[in-house]
This record gives sequence, structure tokens and C-alpha cells, in this order.
Amino acid sequence: MASVEKIVEKMKNQPNGITPHEADRVLTAHGYRLDRQRSSHCQYINQRGDVLTVVAKNPLKKVYVTAILERIGEN
Repeated sequence: MASVEKIVEKMKNQPNGITPHEADRVLTAHGYRLDRQRSSHCQYINQRGDVLTVVAKNPLKKVYVTAILERIGEN
């Protein structure tokens, strides 16, 4: 398995090729947890109450990848 840092670099260089599993690994490593899932919509929340909704279809759309990068401070 790739490390979280490698996945973040992949997200920056190739935002259209990220799987939902890779996004989940990055979010959980940065303090988010899966709060709930309805159908393909996954809601992640962190300790401060910041909620991020991601449509977990393979591959993720670029808009969700950029939102994840902004939330973890890597943009």
C-alpha cells in the first residue's frame, strides 16, 4: 500500500485518477472520520466539526479531490 504522502502527491499531480479508498486513507490520516454514508455519498467530519461530503464513485471527480486538498492544507 502506498503511504499517505505518496497519495497526496498523486492527488496533486493526477487529480482525476484517485479512488475512494485512497481519499479515505488521506482523510483519516488528517483527522477526519467517516460520519455517515447514504448510497454513494460519504460524509467525513473532524474534531472541529468541519464536514466534507464526497461522492464515492470510482474514480473521484476532480472537484472532490481539490476540496480534500484544500481541507488538509495541501493546496
